[in-house]
Amino acid sequence: MGRPAGPPNAAETAIDIPVPGGGAPVAETVVDTPTPESGSGEGESGKAASGGILRSGAIMAVGTLASRVTGFLRTAVIVAALGTGLLANAYNTANTIPNQIYDLLLGGILTSVIVPLLVRAKQRDRAYGEQYEQRVFTLAVIGLGVLTVVSVLCAPLFIDILAGSYTGDQRTVAVLFARFFLPQLFFYGVGAFAGAILNTRGSFGAPMWAPVLNNIVVIAIGGAFLAITTGRVDPSTISDSQLMLLSIGTTGGIVLQTVALWPSLRRVGFRWRPRLDFKRGEIGEVGRMAGWTLLYVVAAQAAFAVVTALANAAGTRAAKEGFGESYGYTPYFNAYQLFQLPYAIVGVSVITALLPRMSRFAAEGKTADVRAAFSSGLRLSSVIIMPAAALMLVLGPEITTVLFAHGNTSADDALVIARVMQMFAIALVPFSIYQLMLRVFYSHGDTRTPALIGLVVTSSNIIMAFTAYNVLGVKWIVIGIAGGFAITNVVGTIACWLVLRRKLGGIDGRRIVGGHLKLLVAVWPLIGFAYAAHTIADAAGDTSTMLPALITLVVGSAGGGLLYVFFARLMRVEEVQTAIATFARRLPGR
Repeated sequence: MGRPAGPPNAAETAIDIPVPGGGAPVAETVVDTPTPESGSGEGESGKAASGGILRSGAIMAVGTLASRVTGFLRTAVIVAALGTGLLANAYNTANTIPNQIYDLLLGGILTSVIVPLLVRAKQRDRAYGEQYEQRVFTLAVIGLGVLTVVSVLCAPLFIDILAGSYTGDQRTVAVLFARFFLPQLFFYGVGAFAGAILNTRGSFGAPMWAPVLNNIVVIAIGGAFLAITTGRVDPSTISDSQLMLLSIGTTGGIVLQTVALWPSLRRVGFRWRPRLDFKRGEIGEVGRMAGWTLLYVVAAQAAFAVVTALANAAGTRAAKEGFGESYGYTPYFNAYQLFQLPYAIVGVSVITALLPRMSRFAAEGKTADVRAAFSSGLRLSSVIIMPAAALMLVLGPEITTVLFAHGNTSADDALVIARVMQMFAIALVPFSIYQLMLRVFYSHGDTRTPALIGLVVTSSNIIMAFTAYNVLGVKWIVIGIAGGFAITNVVGTIACWLVLRRKLGGIDGRRIVGGHLKLLVAVWPLIGFAYAAHTIADAAGDTSTMLPALITLVVGSAGGGLLYVFFARLMRVEEVQTAIATFARRLPGR
């Protein structure tokens, strides 16, 4: 870390700001001013806290926006190249396996355990904290290497679990994809640890920008695949060279994404020196905190495995019953990518800025500051997430037509993705609130409570998915599974809210609920305008083609967005005022 943590009323956050033109980021020091110990967050103090979080998250949000925009270009190119049928299902299922194994055995532990432990170790003693970093990083590299080798050997088992309905060439291709994709696990893990070290040292930019490199590589691979193929390719007709292009190129993008973080690590002073000389109690501390998290993550991944298997089975059923190949896992996968965009840009940026701060406040026993930071972060993220959910719900068909109705994907295929995404849109606000609430527990070193709540949530998700599969018609199964996801996140949000009220002695509920009610009022003019644009365009012609859909999307989003900002300011939504003022100050000439 460049300097010891400052006092709570002047915590400085060093942020990597990418230089225009693709140069190396430069460090800018931003002063974040938390709310006073009262935690009220009222008046100027509250605005200062919101502004601090906003400034800390701004560069992350820009980087994440670039990552997600190029990510959607990547997804659009892959969908155009592979379609939404059997080959696409095999590719997407195999490509999610390294992500899920990483989340199962490391991701949850990293975010909920390692980051707070690194922060606390450095607070106790800077030199000790840096040695602790080295030990944890070394242990992670060794563990990831072993885990990756074992996972590659188990590739057929993973495909059977997630896609038991696959047979013949589709299963063969899926297993081959999995063997090439599973080495990504090592690089995901190393990259995540590198990002955590950068964040605890106050550097947030590089981890948000590195995925852009991966996206560019996969876009190039998808374009090359389109160039060397004619018409739709399926598991029975794909050639060895086409398989190698997709397999090696997809994993190569992840490797580049991870390697790109190393210059930033060196810039913040981190030099990896392998060491395993753990002190008495250090591994035990990680184990005690990680145990409950592991239970939660296992439950979450069990739910994911069920959902993936049922979505793949739905696709197989739909194809056998003559409805085509576009009602399986790929529409669900692509809709989920769209659903994640607003949360990734805003929610993840806010969470990443807040977690080290809340961990510091919790370590110092400043519960009021934890409460105030949580409240500010939640209200700030909802300013963007709520209107984004409304636009996804109203203009879903236009969004998916513009993004996906190209190449081997028809307008009807894109419409299936839109229907799934509209169900996900209902989940966006409760999902974001739930995720931020979990970080409050983690900042206190409490992994038991989120695990117990998570068991309730994941059990609900599994029940909802099985219900959708067995009750709904085959064309509606994946849509119903997405609807069940929305219900389970409402359950999780309510459960977390009730527990956090007791834990923090209140949760600033009046301001949170009042702010969200104001946003709800402000979002209705957006919904009305976007729906009018959709209806008029539908009446005037065919919006299932690129140009009409694009015009409708631009007009509906821009007009609705301006109305939203106008009414939010009219309702005196403090966070909107803060956001406008912050960005206005950063304009040239200000």
